[in-house]
Amino acid sequence: MCNMTLEETGGERSTERMDSVAQALEEVLSSALPQGCITVGVYEAAKSLNADPDNVVLCLLAAEHEDVALQIHFTLIQAFCCENDINILRVGNMRRLAEILGGVKPGGEPMDLHCVLVTNPQSALWKDPALSKVNRFCSDSRCLDQWVPVINLPDR
Repeated sequence: MCNMTLEETGGERSTERMDSVAQALEEVLSSALPQGCITVGVYEAAKSLNADPDNVVLCLLAAEHEDVALQIHFTLIQAFCCENDINILRVGNMRRLAEILGGVKPGGEPMDLHCVLVTNPQSALWKDPALSKVNRFCSDSRCLDQWVPVINLPDR
């Protein structure tokens, strides 16, 4: 069911809504990270999706890239997520995403942030209003035939 009105699909309200969803996405990532509910990297995400797709609540893919091989991986991940009813977002501003997620693995190695999964913790993230807002945005976007909407994380 689509809940989006014509006024919400364009103009200033759309910009406000995108900013609100970007802020909600930051909240989701910030609350999921300390709970160990973030999987980063294309290979790691594929393994996680294959092992337990029912545990994944959100898939984030980089909006900015030029690697053809990466695009093939993205296409496969998107198809898998659609098949398993996992919401997908393309994320712009990878620098900001790296800031939110810490940017480096233990040992100083940079993270592969081309694909990030948010998994369901045993606590109450499912009931998190920020996650509900992001999920509603994804659902509304699908109603507008935007199957993988782009969210630009604002600089801080």
